[in-house]
Amino acid sequence: MATFTPTQTDQAPPVSSSGSTGRAGDKIFAGLSKGSGILLLVIMASIAVFLTYRAVLALSKNEGNFLTTFDWNATGEPPVFGIAVLLYGTVVSSVIAMVIAVPIAVGIALFISHYAPRKLAGPLAYVVDLLAAVPSIIYGIWGALFLVPYLSGLTSWMDEFLGWTYVFDKTQAGVDRSLFTVGILLAIMILPIVTSVSREVFLQVPRMNEEAALALGATRWEVIRMSVLPFGRSGVISASMLGLGRALGETMAVATVLSPSFLISGHLLDPGGGTFAQNIAAKFDEANEYGRDALIASGLVLFLLTLLVNGAARMIIARRKEYSGANA
Repeated sequence: MATFTPTQTDQAPPVSSSGSTGRAGDKIFAGLSKGSGILLLVIMASIAVFLTYRAVLALSKNEGNFLTTFDWNATGEPPVFGIAVLLYGTVVSSVIAMVIAVPIAVGIALFISHYAPRKLAGPLAYVVDLLAAVPSIIYGIWGALFLVPYLSGLTSWMDEFLGWTYVFDKTQAGVDRSLFTVGILLAIMILPIVTSVSREVFLQVPRMNEEAALALGATRWEVIRMSVLPFGRSGVISASMLGLGRALGETMAVATVLSPSFLISGHLLDPGGGTFAQNIAAKFDEANEYGRDALIASGLVLFLLTLLVNGAARMIIARRKEYSGANA
C-alpha cells in the first residue's frame, strides 16, 4: 500500500517564523507611529521657540505697550507698536464668520445627508467639496470686485433699520471695506469645510437609532433633533473649530477686501480695522529686520490664539464623549 510523504513545498511554514515576522511588523509600525508623533511635537516646539525668540528681541526695544497700543510703527525711532487693533479685528471678523457660516453649514449638511434625493445629494456634495479647494486669492478678488460693491444695499438697510443697536450704525461714508464685509467673506470661505465634515458625521449616525425613532412615530425633524444632532454634536464642534482656524489665519482674502486702519470701532459697518495675518502680509516686505521681529511677535500671538481655540474645542469634545459615536 502506497504511503504519502509530504514534500518540502507541501509543508506549512513554521509557526515561530510567521509569528516572529508579525511581531517585527508590529514593532516597525509602532515605531513609525511613535516617531511621527514625536516629530510633530518637535516641529511644533521648534516653531514656538523660534517665534518666542524673535518676539523677545522685538519686545525688548518696544516703547509702547504691546497689548494696548493702537499703533504700528516698528520701524520708527523709537519703535512703537501694539496688537490691540489686530487682536480685535481678528476675533471680531472670525466671530462674524462663525455666526453666519455654522448654522448654514449644518443646514446644508442635514439636507444632503437626510433630505435630498440621492441623485441630487451626490452632485451637491461634490460642489460643496469643490468650493473648499478654491484658492483664497480667488475669494479675495471676488470679494473686492463683486461683494464689496454690491454690499452697499445690505449695509444701508442694516444702518436704517438696525442702526439703533450701535453695532450696525454706519457713521462713516465710503466703500464697504469693513470687518463686517471681511466676516461675510470668511463665512463663505469656511462654509465648505464645516459642511463637509458635518455631513460625514451625520452620515455615520447608526441607522438603527433613526429607524427606532421612526417606529415610535417621530417625524423626520424629531429624528434629526433626537438622534442625528446629539450623535453628531462633537463632530459639528470639530468642524466649526477647523473653520475657525482658517478664519483666524486667513491672509490674502482679508488683505484684498479690508481697508486697514489702526482704530478700534464698535461700528462694524464702518471701513477700517485690521487682522494679524493681513498686517503681516502688508508690512513684511517693507519692514527692516527689527520690523520683521515685531511682525513675528504678532504672529506668536496668533499662534497662541489658535492653540487656545483648538484646546478649548478638545475640552468641549472630551466633556461630550457620549455624543462622539465611539460607543455606537
